[in-house]
Amino acid sequence: MIKYIVGYILSILLTLTAYWLIVLHINSQHKVISHETLIVSILGLAILQLIVQLSAFLHLGSEDGPRWKLGLFVSTVMLVLIVVIASIWIMGHLNYNMTPTQINQYLQDQQGGF
Repeated sequence: MIKYIVGYILSILLTLTAYWLIVLHINSQHKVISHETLIVSILGLAILQLIVQLSAFLHLGSEDGPRWKLGLFVSTVMLVLIVVIASIWIMGHLNYNMTPTQINQYLQDQQGGF
């Protein structure tokens, strides 16, 4: 039960820290924290939150026998990463390979609505 409570408190603290960083960034007109620092901080807090929730609530890596859950989790993460990275790569190349004439024609075709 203590592991659940500690995980819950850590999750709340990490969420509030990320919220506080964004509010501080916005209220200071983007002068206290740079955009790059904010992005790295938020990503770091998100990774910490993922680790806390995987260990506290999903008990990932705490089993005695073969680590089937861990293997399935790593496989799932790799599959999702492959799909996301491939999609971004394809969309970037589709945009890069369009000529200005094709872009103008596409924009003219889309003015009528969807």
